[in-house]
Amino acid sequence: MSTRDLIHGEAELGDEEDEESYDEETGEAREREGRKGGDRNVDDSSEEEDDEDEEAAAAVREGFIVDEDEEPEEEEERERRRRERKKRRRAEREEEEAALDEEDLDLIGEANPELERRISTAPKLKRLKRGHKAERGRETQRGVDDIFSEDEDEDAPHEYEDHRPSRVDRGGVMDEFADFIEEDDFGDEERDQEQEDLEVARPIKRGIPGVGGAQATGLDESALEDLRLAFGDGTEYDWALDQEAELEERELDPEQPLELKDVFEPSQLADKLLTDEDNEIRFADEPERFQLARKGLKHVILTDEQFREEGLWISNMMLPKKRLDSSLIDPFQKAVAKVLEFMITDEYEVPFIFQHRKDYLIHAVKVPVSPDPNNEAAPQYVVNAEKLLNQSDLWDIFDLDLKFRALIDKRNTLQKTYEGLQSISSLNDEIFEEMLPQAITMEELQDVQDYIHFQYASRLKDLATIDNSQTNGTHRRPGSQKDFFERIRNGKAYNLVRAFGISADAFARNVLREGQPTFREDPAVRPDDMADSDDVLDPSEFTTGSLALRAAKAMFAEEIVMSPRMRKVMRQTYYTSGVVNCYRTEKGLKKIDEQHPYYEFKYLRNQQFSDIARQPELYLRMMKAEDEGLVDVKVRLQNYDQFRRNLLRELESDNFSEVADAWNKLRREVLEMALLKLDKLMIRGVKENMKTECENQVARACREEFSKKLDQAPYKPKGMVLGTIPRVLALSNGAGGRDAICWAWVEEDGRVLENGKFSDLNTGDSGRNLPDGADVSAFIELVERRKPDVIAVSGYSVDTRKLFKQLELLVDEHDLRGAEYEDEDGNEKSDRLEVVMVNDEVARLYHNSERANDEHPGMAPLTRYCVAIAKYLQNPMKEYASLGSDIISISFDPSQNLVSQDKIIKQLETAMVDMVNLCGVDVNEAVGDPYTANLLPYVCGLGPRKATQLLKTINLNGGVVSTRDELVGDPEEGKLPAVGPRVWNNCASFLYIEFDSSEPSSDYLDNTRVHPEDYDLGRKMAADALELDEEDIKAEVDENGPGAIVRKLVKDEAQERVNDLILEEYAEQLERNFAQRKRATLETIRAELQQPYEELRRNFALLSTDEIFTMLTGETRDSLVEGMVVPVSIKRVTEDHIDAKLDCGIDGLVTETELTDRPDVSARQLYSIHQTVQAKVMFLNRKSLTAQLSLREKELRRPYQKQIDRMRDEWDEREEARDKEAMQEKNTITGRTQRVIKHPLFRPFNAAQAEEYLGSQARGDLVIRPSSKGYDHLAVTWKVSDNVYQHIDVLELDKENEFSVGRTLKVAGKYTYSDLDELIVNHVKAMARKVDEMMLHEKYQSGSKSETDRWLTTYAEANPKRSNYAFCINPKYPGYFYLCFKAGQHAPNNNWPVKIVPQAFELQKHQYPDMRALCNGFKLLFANMQNGKRR
Repeated sequence: MSTRDLIHGEAELGDEEDEESYDEETGEAREREGRKGGDRNVDDSSEEEDDEDEEAAAAVREGFIVDEDEEPEEEEERERRRRERKKRRRAEREEEEAALDEEDLDLIGEANPELERRISTAPKLKRLKRGHKAERGRETQRGVDDIFSEDEDEDAPHEYEDHRPSRVDRGGVMDEFADFIEEDDFGDEERDQEQEDLEVARPIKRGIPGVGGAQATGLDESALEDLRLAFGDGTEYDWALDQEAELEERELDPEQPLELKDVFEPSQLADKLLTDEDNEIRFADEPERFQLARKGLKHVILTDEQFREEGLWISNMMLPKKRLDSSLIDPFQKAVAKVLEFMITDEYEVPFIFQHRKDYLIHAVKVPVSPDPNNEAAPQYVVNAEKLLNQSDLWDIFDLDLKFRALIDKRNTLQKTYEGLQSISSLNDEIFEEMLPQAITMEELQDVQDYIHFQYASRLKDLATIDNSQTNGTHRRPGSQKDFFERIRNGKAYNLVRAFGISADAFARNVLREGQPTFREDPAVRPDDMADSDDVLDPSEFTTGSLALRAAKAMFAEEIVMSPRMRKVMRQTYYTSGVVNCYRTEKGLKKIDEQHPYYEFKYLRNQQFSDIARQPELYLRMMKAEDEGLVDVKVRLQNYDQFRRNLLRELESDNFSEVADAWNKLRREVLEMALLKLDKLMIRGVKENMKTECENQVARACREEFSKKLDQAPYKPKGMVLGTIPRVLALSNGAGGRDAICWAWVEEDGRVLENGKFSDLNTGDSGRNLPDGADVSAFIELVERRKPDVIAVSGYSVDTRKLFKQLELLVDEHDLRGAEYEDEDGNEKSDRLEVVMVNDEVARLYHNSERANDEHPGMAPLTRYCVAIAKYLQNPMKEYASLGSDIISISFDPSQNLVSQDKIIKQLETAMVDMVNLCGVDVNEAVGDPYTANLLPYVCGLGPRKATQLLKTINLNGGVVSTRDELVGDPEEGKLPAVGPRVWNNCASFLYIEFDSSEPSSDYLDNTRVHPEDYDLGRKMAADALELDEEDIKAEVDENGPGAIVRKLVKDEAQERVNDLILEEYAEQLERNFAQRKRATLETIRAELQQPYEELRRNFALLSTDEIFTMLTGETRDSLVEGMVVPVSIKRVTEDHIDAKLDCGIDGLVTETELTDRPDVSARQLYSIHQTVQAKVMFLNRKSLTAQLSLREKELRRPYQKQIDRMRDEWDEREEARDKEAMQEKNTITGRTQRVIKHPLFRPFNAAQAEEYLGSQARGDLVIRPSSKGYDHLAVTWKVSDNVYQHIDVLELDKENEFSVGRTLKVAGKYTYSDLDELIVNHVKAMARKVDEMMLHEKYQSGSKSETDRWLTTYAEANPKRSNYAFCINPKYPGYFYLCFKAGQHAPNNNWPVKIVPQAFELQKHQYPDMRALCNGFKLLFANMQNGKRR
């Protein structure tokens, strides 16, 4: 019998052989039988579908399908076929896997040596190729009546199963169909191939557990149960197989619609906010920010009692910072509760509450006044209003609500765990039941969790086992191994713990003075005697009494540590009496000198928590220094010894006897053990909490600063109304110097109509016959032609101030004026143009961005910079909104880099949300203007996802919104809903639509801050202002619609009449009749009826002197102050003064008296042009950007020290003096007195400072610095590569004096140079060139050595018979490179060091002049080494 006789049809081919099959014996190709009309009676799903498709087509041709009503039946038929295919695949998979895993049986064999695995002596099948999918299942011969049998998989076995050869099951268990078909005998090669297939497949037996397996293995049910627990029963990954089946179903279904996730990578969809989760957020009728914030807490549903508790909890959290009068505490709590109701029940966002529920944030009280006899109409009372909550408080409530929900979630979890423990054992823990409701912070809840896990460790494990068995259907015998403390608690040794006379909880109650005090009673015997007694000692647990006593002490100490009440005692004590100390480490001693920014707290002591709250950035820098290993920040208790004595007093007994003394000694030891752990626990928690609070304070400071930047209306042209967009001419000279002056003309609608460049705008001097610059006339013509409202100037160098002054002078001399306007008297008037220095922080981020290139592709970067500063003048808020996440790149606080970016961005977003909703967004403008559309994500109720969907829907509806009501859809008009009702309720009043009096459907109130829910109030106020009766109102409304009254008010220009209305009576009626507090809302309506969406932002803020100074120089009041010693570059030397320039670009002047302390030496003898020297800043003019400097050595020896006011005992002056003395002694020994070398590359740096300075420099740059080896040495530090620096020791010989540079300079004892310049060129720069040559070579790898080795290994695996080598840098030894090589696939990875020397590479003590010679030399050396090994 041959293999072909055993199997009907051919085996399946792979996908690559899909068009033709091959004869196994001849190897000749032949066409597929299925395509030639072969055996049609084959049970194959694909052919089945083809047949059905043909029948359907025939039915259509013959007219059987005439109506769409049968489409559901077709859909059901397709669904039925899919279910059948899925059922068949599952059955096939189960039968393929119906065997025990070979490894499982190996383990069974190890556990049962008497069990012998039966080995089949029958030959194995030859491996077959896979056939085409269409040919699968051709082995089965079936009739037409059987084709549509639904029970084929369950009732009828497949024919091919009856004809396949019998063999031993893959796991070694005999198949029940064994020996049904005789097997052919194959050769060893075929058997090896079959064995390989078995090892790859290795399925496990599934289906009915125990059938066949237990019989074959000889194991009982208990042993099989252990086996299943260890290795599973084969159903663990059904979920993955089901997912795979569903995926296959989608691939096979031609009618399955194509989705984005089928085309794009998940990361791409996430970046574009197009994932399934994003779509859920996009279409859910809930504010987007609410959905994102509550994403992990959706399952937390608060009860009425918890809701009331939340109001009090949040109030108590906020009250300490509010500092309200005691009479306002109750109104404050009610206000917080009402805000929570708005947020949770009504789902109103913060801007909505602040704008439309403002009356609930204010506490108003009527105060009677004494009557005025001369004025009967005088009011009988005055209203005193106190603002309880501001907008920042509302955001705090929102955040605290999330924290409370997380708190409740954890509390519910603990309660559920406790109830689970009660369900499996009789448990009643009073401590847990009392402390859980009292836990109001996550720390306290964690204390309760630690307590319950400590107290009931083994029961929790049993509970977890039971829960796991219920979830997964498996059962594990309870009674897991008990831990150390559990064994003590359940053993005799716990009698010793009871003998202490007080429990841990009672001890904590005594300390807190809660309830009746617990008195300590001593046992009648000493502790050691009790430990040796039979009541305590159990040889199975502890062999000696001393061990039992030690265990009891550890147990009692652990109970104190785990007591929630005791932790509460410690936490309260630390927060009320704790102080922070900062101690320098050995590393910090060397690195933190007086010029280091960390010196401010190097010896800081006894900082109260209130001090830290006032300086959050100081504490954050302390924590950063601790992370860097420079300081240790420690928290300690004031009067710790007194606190310890108080604890002992509540723990020790009052008895006087030898026995009592022994027990009290034991109690003291236990307390010391407990305090050691509690102190560590509390200190860690206190430090982390303080860090979090300090980070929050810095983030809030960033928010406040950002709010100030946003709270700027567009620059107001003279004679215009606040909010008018100006036309701007913007100029910039960039970095100054030889850069051209670029300019751009930007219209009020943001269009850039014209741009260009100027090269010379200097004004002439008629007295000296100096003409104006070449471009002055062109500039004047431009201004007179365009008539700008303002000239904007900015840049990123001090030369920008010169341009600013030039423009001011041109405007004054040529009397350049802006556009004309009408003054109050109606006369035409124009004012002289104003030149404004503009904040460029947005422009710097914009001008080189991809967005700028897309918007203005043909412009130079500096011109795009001008466009950005012009648009900043027109609307700062839009410019900040356009940055998106790049907003984090702007500095709002010097310490914001100490806080996580996510926390900063979250706070900045709240500021943007507040300001955008204050100003509102013209929704129709947003549809056509991307800059305005950038504001939509910040509108109340919206977000980036909903804003995109809003614009998309508006475009589908025609691209124009006529009324606010259209946003929720209008089926009669065919308008799709852009937002849901809840989101619309949030965003409606902040999306305004410009009123068009010529359009009947246009509503004036849609152009105001009035919410649609208050339109009726606005219309009634308008009717009252017009003094219309009900009949007039009805007639007007019937004729012109609901908005007719307000329209008439506007048409008659009678808006000011609303000022005559008495709103107080309106508000009282609304509160009395409808329980609505609307006093503030009525004021808003009155203001909006007169001027819709009035500009409420402050006037555009011009930059202050300090802000201009920082913008142009990059320096702040902390980084550059008078008294500092800074490097300066000399630009001009005369006999009586020196002109210099600081690194920041500020011009410096050294007067004659500050040149030198040596009157016999002239300035030209000491200094030369382009020389870099150290100078002391004597006076700094921040407005003119100039400085007066001193080069006198006497001044240079007195470095700047920041003066800090410290209280007594806040600075450890003794340790500071000791450290200074120790460093002075070291400097005396090593000669580390500060040297000043006359060379532009000299810096008074140590090694760390030199590396920090060179960090941002180019490869090959260097500094010369003093050496720690004495006055006859110098050090040269040069940058080999990123984060790799080489420090070269230079020996000075033939010196005139100890401060001068030696005439002979030696490096490494063999390189000699005559001066520093020669050393730099012929030594350092020569080596830098060699580094460049190495790194640019084709054999150089930029990764680490391990990455280079992996690359070589990969290459060797791809090319087994070839060798290869590569170079990579050695960061551990600067100036060295690795030569890594691998001589074949099985050879080990080797490496040789390559040293960079001047003009050469050194390998194995051989020098090579270039990389080609180095590579050839390496090959020769390696060949010689191999030949030597062979010999």
